[in-house]
Amino acid sequence: MGPRQYEAALASVGTGVTHLYLSGNAVFGVKQFRPSHDGRPSRIIGRDGVYGGKYGAFADWMRHDFPLEGPRANKLIGAHSVYPFNGGDDWRATQPLHWMFAGTGMHAGDSIPGLMGWEFHGDPADISGLEIVAEGDVLSGGVRPSHWTSTIYPGPRGRNFVFNASTIWWAQGLSTLPGHILPWSHGVRRQGPDVRVQRITQNLLRRALA
Repeated sequence: MGPRQYEAALASVGTGVTHLYLSGNAVFGVKQFRPSHDGRPSRIIGRDGVYGGKYGAFADWMRHDFPLEGPRANKLIGAHSVYPFNGGDDWRATQPLHWMFAGTGMHAGDSIPGLMGWEFHGDPADISGLEIVAEGDVLSGGVRPSHWTSTIYPGPRGRNFVFNASTIWWAQGLSTLPGHILPWSHGVRRQGPDVRVQRITQNLLRRALA
């Protein structure tokens, strides 16, 4: 996402647009378009920075400075990429009374096996009304703990919302194409489609379309 895209997306939340971030590692790299070798404009996408810069433990990972730095991604999507990354975990519900869990039968602490991984979000932003609807810990590389949070917050006009699933594997819980091989991540394997993931997504889409 480029800086102008970020600002446009953030502004759209303020005007009543709902955002669903159904993947981990969203809004991480600051992207710019470059011309091709023959001079045609906007043909190559390059990552020239990181949203939020070297926040938290990212200073231990980013050995070199990028030419660009964007604002904190969690100000838009509720939570953002954290370091250490690359791990796996079950997706554990913390706010089962929230409307997004209606019809799932989930209770506090109930989990969806293997749904977390291998890239995820944490470090929730200080946004009015933001709720952590699921959270837990992964072991990055099997040894380094990292905390993830799935968030939802209302738009300033009250009629829209921003949901962050906080896992790159959310789609694995929705459907499986013929021949698809379920991935592993640091000892945790996705279990394929889950009716609870499908119902949560249905609840989110119905509310968004309403």
